Amino acid sequence: MSVRRERLQAEIADIRDRSALRRVVQRADHVFHLAAQVAVTSSVDDPKTDFDINVGGTMNLLEEIRSAPHPPSLIYTSTHKVYGTLHNFILRREGRRYVRTDGDRAGIDENTNLNFHSPYGCSKGAAEQYVLDYSKTYGIRSVVFRMSCIYGPHQFGDEDQGWVAHIMSRAIAGKPITIYGDGCQVRDILFVDDLIDAMLLARQRIGDIAGEAFNIGGGVENTISILEFIDLLSEFNARPHVSFGDWRIGDQKYYVSNVRKFKTVTGWTPRMSVREGIRALYEWLMEAHVAPEFLVRQAS
Repeated sequence: MSVRRERLQAEIADIRDRSALRRVVQRADHVFHLAAQVAVTSSVDDPKTDFDINVGGTMNLLEEIRSAPHPPSLIYTSTHKVYGTLHNFILRREGRRYVRTDGDRAGIDENTNLNFHSPYGCSKGAAEQYVLDYSKTYGIRSVVFRMSCIYGPHQFGDEDQGWVAHIMSRAIAGKPITIYGDGCQVRDILFVDDLIDAMLLARQRIGDIAGEAFNIGGGVENTISILEFIDLLSEFNARPHVSFGDWRIGDQKYYVSNVRKFKTVTGWTPRMSVREGIRALYEWLMEAHVAPEFLVRQAS
């Protein structure tokens, strides 16, 4: 289905449909590749579909870019899950979060060994390696973003993806949540506007950074644990009832991006603090155009 407007053409299609990709790629100057099966849990339940979408779909896209008369450049959105569980880190609990005690608190950089864990980690990791190799082998101007937790307006999330928005929307709707693990797991979260800035900078500098992978997240200045996030929700009178479940496959107790590599080559740095970003998401969820019954439905 195509919808035409003066400055926008939307084509709703499946990345596994190579003919649909051909129609759009041949008209593109640049491709932002965000299409994916996004949940670790879904990949464990159905690894074949996860593979078909994340690896097969990405291969479809790469081949259509390669065969285009004027191949567009590409930014591929990968995941920090390609680093695996990072179980070799030495951690301890301090208050309501884990901290590293092995002398390195600058975050995980791109020199960290890849160690795929879960079908999702495998499929995203395999796809990103093809993206990088197509740059080396075929000269496709491509870049990989290994992203941490992205959040912001227009996201609701669920138990498997988008945890910041998921927990907040359930809290607003008065619904309980389940935390898998102990809640002290730490992530660096990145506001969506900062991600868009990074993508646009990468597109502008694609000639200089093609063939590279970058860790993209909020960095050490924007870390929060799940329990700390729930505590913060109390400021909005939206603290949910919490229960706990077992750790899930591929869970990381601690992941914080070291974003120095991308910052060095582009000058990019996250601008939105954790507190400001969470408030912006809360205000968007509470705006009049988001019907309360829709929030309840999303959170149920």
